[in-house]
Amino acid sequence: MLTRSFLIPILICLAGSLGAQDQQAKAKALVKEAVAFAKTHGKEALVKETSQGSGRFHVKGGDELYIFIYDAKGTCLAIGFQGTLVGMNRFMAKDPEGKYMVQEIIKTGQGKKGGWVDYKYTNPKNGKIEQKSSYVEGLDDWAIGCGIYK
Repeated sequence: MLTRSFLIPILICLAGSLGAQDQQAKAKALVKEAVAFAKTHGKEALVKETSQGSGRFHVKGGDELYIFIYDAKGTCLAIGFQGTLVGMNRFMAKDPEGKYMVQEIIKTGQGKKGGWVDYKYTNPKNGKIEQKSSYVEGLDDWAIGCGIYK
């Protein structure tokens, strides 16, 4: 027979796992919406909408979600957060464990179906380095993504 003290940690883990899955689904949906927007309205319209920081590709509340866009050379074309990165080439940017995260983002975005890239990044909410996972899809020579903290 399972005791209450044994069940509570299991339920807490399950609830956290469901929350993470929900965030992953939202991030993936936001990327797909951004790609569809660019195909309909043009890539420059997507850059403008993404760069606003409060536009349709920046979802606030709970865990903030925002779109980022890199070209094939690693230049940040737009980002819904940290606007100081726009125009900066980050091809050689590494996470604290030495992973070339932008190169992985570009490579994954150039894949036929897109996918997830895991790396470590500073969470703006608490200033701590945390595990982050970004869903990325390609559009021509661009990598369009959205990340969540795990």
